[in-house]
Amino acid sequence: MGPETQGFLLNCWYVAAWDHELIDGKLLARTLLDKPVVLYRGDSGRVVALDSRCCHRGAKLSNGRREGDDIRCMYHGLKFDPSGKCIQIPGQDNIPKGLGVRSYPVHERDHLIWIWMGNPAAADPAKILDFPYLRDPAWRGKPGYMHYNANYLLIVDNLSDFAHLAFVHTRTLGGSEEYAYKSKPTAIERLEDGFRVERWHMAADAPPFHRKAVRNAGKVDRRNIARMYVPGIFFMETLFSPAGSGAGKGSLEGAKQYRNCQFFTPETKRSTHFFWDYLHDYALDDPTIALSLHDSMVEGFMEDKFIIEGQQEMLDADPDFKMHGIVADAPLAHFRRTLAKMIAAEKTPSIVEEAAHA
Repeated sequence: MGPETQGFLLNCWYVAAWDHELIDGKLLARTLLDKPVVLYRGDSGRVVALDSRCCHRGAKLSNGRREGDDIRCMYHGLKFDPSGKCIQIPGQDNIPKGLGVRSYPVHERDHLIWIWMGNPAAADPAKILDFPYLRDPAWRGKPGYMHYNANYLLIVDNLSDFAHLAFVHTRTLGGSEEYAYKSKPTAIERLEDGFRVERWHMAADAPPFHRKAVRNAGKVDRRNIARMYVPGIFFMETLFSPAGSGAGKGSLEGAKQYRNCQFFTPETKRSTHFFWDYLHDYALDDPTIALSLHDSMVEGFMEDKFIIEGQQEMLDADPDFKMHGIVADAPLAHFRRTLAKMIAAEKTPSIVEEAAHA
């Protein structure tokens, strides 16, 4: 495991929750990047994220009580506002200056709650990656969540390599082992914030998940365009078109498409929060399509989970084990190098900061 697995990129946006996880005034306890956080929606509608450790005796604020937009620790009754400032101590009029807990910048967009764990002054919502299909009425999906007992980069590695579809997902997402031998990347772009890979598989059997949603799918020309962003955000466009219908030349008549978004937020160095949705652009008046696709994705993700969590167990057993790359690893190797450089840059004081302290 490389140096990129020993720390986290802090100055970026991570998904902390789906909006439906905060319904009915719920206090959501969630560890993010090794930090205990409590998230909730106040009476005003504002989403709040605070360090979940009461500054008095370290009790869990997630075991506390929400009062409007504020939260009260139910150990000794200290009350904190959304900024994290302590605003009441029962039985004590004087509140020491600066007493409080850390508040994290949050931003709500398209049913996702984003959080910034780094320097709050740098938390610009414009830096949040946009996935417009989550709000586009021309697409329908069903959001999901899964927990992995594995480092988030092992999940990124898994998604960086389409070849595993043929073997891990033969009967679910892949379709056949042929996919590994006959489909090859038509384009691999190494980018400053990740990579883009495009892959075609012509005149192939439709994979099981598509056949469940579209009966009599027949032979298809299949295209996947994957885009992975640092620190761990995956978008994929998938197209299935009747074989020989000209999709490779731009004709989309009869095509059915999917849009896949996946967000990996480290819980700890060996556990991960996984948020996702898989949307489709056809038969939008039939809710069973989204349900079928959701269930198929869960089935496929459980296959990944079995492999990846076993992989983490092997790496834990021998921290000195070194992985050996193959050609299919090119995108993931680039991603890890890019991430490692960005983490190292955060830890290196800038020339301006050095001059200020000279």
